[in-house]
Amino acid sequence: MTIETKLHLIGNAHLDPVWLWRWQEGYAEIKATFRSALDRLNEFPDFVFTCACASYYKWVEENAPEMFAEIKQRVAEGRWVITGGWWIQPDCNLPSGESFARHSLYGQRYFMEKFGVMAKVGYNVDSFGHHGMMPQLLKQGGMDYYVFMRPGAHEKTLPHDLFWWESEDGSRIMTFRLADSYGNWASNGMEDKLMSHRNMAVASGHAFMSFYGVGNHGGGPTIENLKLIHEIQKRPGLGDIQLSSPNHYFSEMRKMDPDIPVIKDEMQMHAVGCYSTHSESKATNRRVEHRMLTAEKFATLANLTLGLPYPSEALNRAWENVMFNHFHDIMGGCSIKEAYDDVQEFYGEALSIGAKAINAATQKISWSINTMIPGVKSLSKEKDWQLWEQDDLGSPLVVFNPLSWEVEAPIGINKKLAGVTDAAGRPLPIQTIRGSRTNTNDKWDTLITGRIPAFGYQVYWVYRDKACDPMEPKGSARAEGCFLENNKLFVELDPDTGYIRHVIDKLNGFREVLAGDGAVPIVLDESHSDTWGHGLTQYRDEWGCFCNAELKVLETGPLRASIRVISHFGNSVLRQDISLLHDSSDLHVKVRLDWREQHRMLKLAFPVNVEQPRAMFEIPYGFIERPGNGNEVPGQMWVNVSGNEPGTAAGIEPSVIFGLSLINDTKYAYDVLNNELRMTVVRSPIYADHFGERDEQSEYMDQGVQEFIYILSPHAGSWQDSGVVRKAYELHTPLQQVWETYHEGNLPQVSEGIVISAENVVAVAFKPAEDGNGWILRCNETNGREVETDLFIPSLKRSWRSTFGKCEIKTFFIPAIQHEPIKKVNFLEMKNINEREMSNED
Repeated sequence: MTIETKLHLIGNAHLDPVWLWRWQEGYAEIKATFRSALDRLNEFPDFVFTCACASYYKWVEENAPEMFAEIKQRVAEGRWVITGGWWIQPDCNLPSGESFARHSLYGQRYFMEKFGVMAKVGYNVDSFGHHGMMPQLLKQGGMDYYVFMRPGAHEKTLPHDLFWWESEDGSRIMTFRLADSYGNWASNGMEDKLMSHRNMAVASGHAFMSFYGVGNHGGGPTIENLKLIHEIQKRPGLGDIQLSSPNHYFSEMRKMDPDIPVIKDEMQMHAVGCYSTHSESKATNRRVEHRMLTAEKFATLANLTLGLPYPSEALNRAWENVMFNHFHDIMGGCSIKEAYDDVQEFYGEALSIGAKAINAATQKISWSINTMIPGVKSLSKEKDWQLWEQDDLGSPLVVFNPLSWEVEAPIGINKKLAGVTDAAGRPLPIQTIRGSRTNTNDKWDTLITGRIPAFGYQVYWVYRDKACDPMEPKGSARAEGCFLENNKLFVELDPDTGYIRHVIDKLNGFREVLAGDGAVPIVLDESHSDTWGHGLTQYRDEWGCFCNAELKVLETGPLRASIRVISHFGNSVLRQDISLLHDSSDLHVKVRLDWREQHRMLKLAFPVNVEQPRAMFEIPYGFIERPGNGNEVPGQMWVNVSGNEPGTAAGIEPSVIFGLSLINDTKYAYDVLNNELRMTVVRSPIYADHFGERDEQSEYMDQGVQEFIYILSPHAGSWQDSGVVRKAYELHTPLQQVWETYHEGNLPQVSEGIVISAENVVAVAFKPAEDGNGWILRCNETNGREVETDLFIPSLKRSWRSTFGKCEIKTFFIPAIQHEPIKKVNFLEMKNINEREMSNED
């Protein structure tokens, strides 16, 4: 008679490669743990070991190949079970959506290459929270199941610990929440834990999982653990406890098909302080994620059009660095101070690799553009410079756009110029602005506004002394005293505090955007918080505000007007350069903060002038609405508060929707209370402090200077119609410039690299396929609205039509052989759906 399993015991070792130690120590700990697990497999024939994280296996492969061979044998036997499918167990709120795709791509393909298997179960047992798009990301990464622990039952009530988890696009995975810890650190208490979990299984009517093994600094299941389990199994009525794996557990649950709920929600909140700890690493992560995608796109374009070798090995190494830094104790800012020196080294290598790839690709392309001027025959560099200096025939400047739509944006040129034209010879308005240098009198740059085609470039012709007589720019910006204005906005600053007193939307009935002072720098007390913010849901204990402001007009237009506001609190100084571009409804703010406070937090507050407010937050490859209850929550590039126009009678008058988006380039933590949006700028807890013994040698985070940019974007209508997603990408994805000389070439002076007809479909990634037999284009729907779109890549001469569901991510494989059809694949670049819709390729 077969005994139905009630409790699946999962032997594992939670391995933190970085936390209260540096990665070198983690490296050693992983080898020691793997050796111990292999020894237990030799000693106990029924023992099964479970382990995630491709990066750990790669370390062992490189440093202990003989042990790696043993692991391969045990994996083949089914006694060493690979779970997770990702490069590391990352923070599951802060990496970008595309970063999660890369964790699957590199992690699963590594497992398949080395072991001939891929993970079936997603596995993040110690990560601090899990965003609401996880089901789709896991499914696209080849995983149909998920196991996690945080938030615990005291932090989030769930109807059942086993459930179907569904994301906004409709993807669904079977998910299990651990009832308590992923391990044990002593035998005393282990028996009580196992029996408690078995009782839960009996009460629920189906089996449960219980994890055991020494963790955090590694170790894994011990001889004592296994002897105790064997002793318990021999007791009357307890033969339904078995050594198992997550794979076996979920396989049994699928066969049993228990009646479990469907939950469409995020799994939050735990350790809310981790969204704002260690500003430097978070800012660098945001920058490197976008740089890597730009590098891939231009390297792919240069390879396609001009045969420049694609730097796959270097870019893969850079992604491995980035993914390793996503580890939850790194990204969450709760590791020791010394660990962040290593973090910046890993990020630094990735940034350097990305920069070199971008430069090589854009230089290759720009060198192939025909920039010859009629009548100029010489290709001599000396002659070119002479023409620029003496004859002023113009010098070509090539500006590249990595994004999948045409971008109109300010372009700073690092020379003082008299005139600029576009590739068609049309003169452009210019503005002289302060450069970053002070070299005698040569400290001035030039600002223009350019239009760069989607994933393309345009050549601009710049003149040192030759004025080009442009037309007056539309909606010229001006600054005077405490005021900024253009044709769309009127902005007034308070001369004493520097706060934004008024933002008037001139296009929508001269409507007041703010319900009170905006950009108010509120200092809060956080001495009651540890580094993680354990046990907290909010940071709202106000301590004071920056004040004693000094205001100065920096730029007066016509393309950009700026006012500098400098204010003070304690030993800290906050500088905000508030700018308005011509013909723009967005307010750009460049911030420089010199922070010298301890156990304090800084937030910028913006009360939005709406009623019945709704708060929407960007999450990886999606968005989520959250209640405006003042809780500290994670978000990515943007957050939006929208609602009804004040004074609209609910249910009587038709509602008129207005809102305000806040976009920023480095921050991840926010709160919304009713209609007031706050962005967390900085926290200063002690490094790796869990209410330990605080003394004069304690070191505090984020002391010193940091810089970032945020944008206030008021709008009429819903957030989906405001353009916030594209504006966020434009802030994070700088245009690339290459100074060129006069030469012949086979490329035109203006080029477009992709055409996507739907505004709510974004092409995030464009790269060679991992198998080298074609190209990969990954797009996502951004607004939660189903749409049919046409796509065209001129360099490949391929066009097709595709329908995107709500928040759907699609990865297209474009074969190198022209007549072969374009296919939809998953993150692993493996075919999972044969869509009839793509057979209509033109």
